[in-house]
Amino acid sequence: MKTVNHWIGGKTVEGASDNWGPVTDPATGAVTTQVALASAEEVDSAVAAAKAAYATWGTSSLAQRTGILFRYRALLDARRDDIAALITAEHGKVHSDALGEVARGLEIVELACGITTQLKGELSTQVSNRVDVSSIRQPLGVVAGITPFNFPAMVPMWMFPLAVACGNTFVLKPSEKDPSAANLLAELAAEAGLPDGVLNVVHGDKVAVDALLAHPDVAAVSFVGSTPIARYIHTTASANGKRVQALGGAKNHMLVLPDADLDAAADAAVSAAYGSAGERCMAISAVVAVGAIGDELVAKIRERAEKIKIGPGNDPASEMGPLITKAHRDKVAGYVTGAAAQGAEVVLDGTGHTVEGFEEGHWIGLSLLDKVSTDSDAYRDEIFGPVLVVLRTETYEEGVDLINASPFGNGTAIFTRDGGAARRFQLEIEAGMVGVNVPIPVPVGYHSFGGWKDSLFGDHHIYGNDGVHFYTRGKVVTTRWPDPSEAPAGVDLGFPRNH
Repeated sequence: MKTVNHWIGGKTVEGASDNWGPVTDPATGAVTTQVALASAEEVDSAVAAAKAAYATWGTSSLAQRTGILFRYRALLDARRDDIAALITAEHGKVHSDALGEVARGLEIVELACGITTQLKGELSTQVSNRVDVSSIRQPLGVVAGITPFNFPAMVPMWMFPLAVACGNTFVLKPSEKDPSAANLLAELAAEAGLPDGVLNVVHGDKVAVDALLAHPDVAAVSFVGSTPIARYIHTTASANGKRVQALGGAKNHMLVLPDADLDAAADAAVSAAYGSAGERCMAISAVVAVGAIGDELVAKIRERAEKIKIGPGNDPASEMGPLITKAHRDKVAGYVTGAAAQGAEVVLDGTGHTVEGFEEGHWIGLSLLDKVSTDSDAYRDEIFGPVLVVLRTETYEEGVDLINASPFGNGTAIFTRDGGAARRFQLEIEAGMVGVNVPIPVPVGYHSFGGWKDSLFGDHHIYGNDGVHFYTRGKVVTTRWPDPSEAPAGVDLGFPRNH
């Protein structure tokens, strides 16, 4: 059986806690790998390696950092198929989707390659007589990232490339459910020339997380995951004096107005709801149909959803893979089996789906629930699976009120041909990311990603300008130098005596 160990100080370090976690192939249900689960002492070792590396990395030149990052970007590009294969093997998503994940992570590496522009300071001269004021940004020190199972390569790459480009050193605690991609990312960074200890990977569970949150040498923590854990991370790390960005869960809505292109809206709903088997925080999980279009829209969504081919992620014919674990599969199925009792019309029920030859895999088909009430479990909870709920409203205003009443505010979208309605929506809606005829409005790397309300804890969004600000702290320097002509008597610097 394959074993995944830690990466500390530029090399593989075998787990010493005698505590191991199983890693399952979601397509077969078989345990294929064991991953070391770190003790608090092993976390201490990773932080110590990062702290030692910071002594020189924190003062390294921008030219050195960017040179390494450019080489890293080239290595990631050359090995993207290998990274995607690890994602498919442990997460289950189809290979094309895994390749897309790697591509989105590469965007942030490319942003980090241009860190010289991002770290330029400001200067005001002559604010008073011979007084100048400058603003600079400096790294924090050792920073940590705690990342989820659904994007085991992309989300780590949202964090550590920018953090190390800013001069910090990094300790990554990836999900123990699909850990292999993180180790390959670290190995490629070392191959690119990243000094030992600048990037470390410790695998683990809550023991490792709590050790990072309490460690006095960790200056900041980045997190992506569910809302309850994001709240815990923010509360605990903040209480320990750390800077925190904690991105939580979502219930992303898509408002469809009567004038919308319903074919385009249906295509968008299917791809956004069921892509990655719905295991993404930017999935559209609730469609709000306005006016009389509901029946036609639901019919078009159903027609498209029934054609999606479900199968192993390494089969090129598959369009959707299994869910990450059997327990998660059963939890998702429970929302569908209980939906009718809570008033929903079950248009598609995917709970009985199996794949021939892979009967023990964590399979579930696409489910579509219509006429769902806002007090039902399928609407209130983040399901994190291929379940799309449809709600009906009579007017645009009712739809906006419904969306704004949700405790989540990660992303949302509107489908319409009316520019005035779209403009109102982007101003009135209470969410951090808005799409206009775009179902999954994930920003490109040089804009920042993050939600509102219970979808974000902390003041900073991730990557983009917010990411640079999160991983640095500002310093203002006020300087006054005497004029050379005022040099003490007997010292002649060749300047004219003009007064």
